[in-house]
Amino acid sequence: MGWTLTDDLQEFLARADGFLRRDPVANTVALTVTDTLREQGPGVYGKTLFGWWTDAGPVEGTVLRTGTYPPLLSAMPERAARELARALARRGEAVPDVNGEQAVAGAFAGAWLDETGAAGRVTQRQRLYRLDRLTVPDPPPDGAARVASAADRGLLREWFTAFDREAGGPGGVNPAVFDRRLADGLITLWEDGGRPVAAAGRTRAVAGVARVAPVYTPVEHRRRGYGAAVTAAVTRAALDAAVTGVVLFTDLANPTSNGVYQRIGFRPVEDRVVLAFT
Repeated sequence: MGWTLTDDLQEFLARADGFLRRDPVANTVALTVTDTLREQGPGVYGKTLFGWWTDAGPVEGTVLRTGTYPPLLSAMPERAARELARALARRGEAVPDVNGEQAVAGAFAGAWLDETGAAGRVTQRQRLYRLDRLTVPDPPPDGAARVASAADRGLLREWFTAFDREAGGPGGVNPAVFDRRLADGLITLWEDGGRPVAAAGRTRAVAGVARVAPVYTPVEHRRRGYGAAVTAAVTRAALDAAVTGVVLFTDLANPTSNGVYQRIGFRPVEDRVVLAFT
């Protein structure tokens, strides 16, 4: 059967939603993005592309592309990844980068090179973590957590823009997604002496799983435990909302954040890479 590619969210969900929900941890990004699209409308991320792959049977792989973000590859047979690269190249799609598990992304890159002559290089290595058991920092840093409000909007937009810039993100802060998350009480601040010093957001739970993102501490407030404390606080808020799983991604080039998240109870699930084509 091969790949079916579409820009129709409902068609994609009708065929692939069950596949994504069978592993809501590994597919956390695809599930939360499609949930946002369904809730806030098809234009919230700009141009979109969806796809699913079958071998004359059930769905065995998906691709999701929104705006300027890299195509996001789910787990799939390597043959499917190679077929996807050929299908996108022959459609004339510009694909400057791709995000996937290393073997899957590598298979895509090999076929993309054959089709276009563009070689892939790793620009980021990511690790997906899932909460095992929350361990709150003890002793905690000075201050306390609180839910962010509309009065914090300007500060948080500034901080999350800085986070995206430091992380090398391609899209900046999406105003519609940011505002909905703020309105829904899904952003937590850590305050010390009445002054915000760190922030962490989370997604709405889909299939029982919520994702912590982003976590940001301004440079002048780092190395004081605020990041760990606000991450633990936003994680506790998710658990209190009856979420059954909490996950987050890290950049493996940042050993500090990887160490912090493991100390508060997150355990590795899988590694992914972002490949850029040159």
